[in-house]
Amino acid sequence: MAISRLRLLLLFLVRAFASLPAQAAARGGSSGTGENYGSFLRTLLEDIPRVTDDLTHGYMSNSELEIAVHDFGSRCSNISRIYSIGKSVNGFALLVIEISDKPGQKEAEPAFKFIGNVHGDEPVGREVLVKLANWLCDNYLKDPLATLIVENMHLHILPTMNPDGFTLRRRGNANNVDLNRDFPDQFFPINDEINYRQPETRAIMNWIKQEHFTASASLHGGALVANYPWDGSRDQRYPIYGGMQDWNYIHGGCFELTLEISDVKWPKAAELPVIWEHNRMSMLNLAASLVKTGVHGKIFAADTGHPIPGSLIIKGIDSEIRASRMYGDYHRILAPGENYEVMASMEGFRTKSTHILLEEEAVSLDFILDPDRANGQVKMSRNDCGCLCDDDKLFHVQGAHLELYLLVLLIVIALIVTVAGEGFSTAAAEASRRSSLHFLFGFT
Repeated sequence: MAISRLRLLLLFLVRAFASLPAQAAARGGSSGTGENYGSFLRTLLEDIPRVTDDLTHGYMSNSELEIAVHDFGSRCSNISRIYSIGKSVNGFALLVIEISDKPGQKEAEPAFKFIGNVHGDEPVGREVLVKLANWLCDNYLKDPLATLIVENMHLHILPTMNPDGFTLRRRGNANNVDLNRDFPDQFFPINDEINYRQPETRAIMNWIKQEHFTASASLHGGALVANYPWDGSRDQRYPIYGGMQDWNYIHGGCFELTLEISDVKWPKAAELPVIWEHNRMSMLNLAASLVKTGVHGKIFAADTGHPIPGSLIIKGIDSEIRASRMYGDYHRILAPGENYEVMASMEGFRTKSTHILLEEEAVSLDFILDPDRANGQVKMSRNDCGCLCDDDKLFHVQGAHLELYLLVLLIVIALIVTVAGEGFSTAAAEASRRSSLHFLFGFT
């Protein structure tokens, strides 16, 4: 009897799982026919590279770039560190240069990141970013702008996000996936399918969780354009879904610009010095704007005086940024010459707001939040990845994961019921046997 019930249970579960592909297809997974829409829509059509050997002459190869990065780390070790955020499909290390007077240390300072070579056939960024790092090293304590950047912020430089695409001289990575269409997207849920997420994309996503970036910029080629959120919008003439820019802003609170800095995707190497000089001051001023403008401060708990990782919202701007866990510091880029209402909040505390007039210089604004004991709320804190946690909760389920957890819970309950039923039947049979023996023979 128990075996029959178990077979019925397994049949039910098989039918339940069989219905998942249709639901997954609506979210961007595989369809019931086996077509991998999530992979297909991120994969580029096979293209024949149009980049000739003459064009590649004068550009650093991937191995030469790696040597240049490590050489920089050795030459400028007092203001830098070299680290890797992951590897490409073909195993090339995604090396980052961090520039700061205290590299590798957590400070109550804003952090900015530059990313180059997102598309393999747009290599200008990788060359320009190495030049940027060397210029800062050469001019630290000599040039006021270089000194400002080194001593008041943490600058992270990833020269190439797509080294495999560079080697293949094509837009996509080694799997021919456009990395700037591979991120989760608020308007395009098909990109939520993580099975097709590329290693380069995962490396960036994990990087955002580890570092508390305020702003960033990715460098491209083929036009002269500066683009800002939102990329993926139903109202936009040229929408981009699955882009890195919007994902940074939504999930990392990091305001990212997409900068096209050369009107040719792969210009001749002889043009690189001119492109660098044309963009040098713009890149430096963009990074320095994190310190020079905007609103900066810390959020504290009134009862303990300790910093707390609260949230900051500017009224009228649909974006929330989070203060750091260690120092409770926040940094928000805002356009000068405007009045803003700034609100600080955290679960378990009373929200506070104030008005500021932001002129040309940055505004320093701290918040001290009072515990909200009147409503019996539990004070919560953010863990290192920015998630809200409560010691009284064993886990936190949200979004699409809820459906999976409920299904697993259903399976566990069904198995418990089956096992319990089997145990009950066995116990009942044993009790009946004992009663019969006692009735017939007078013993148990």
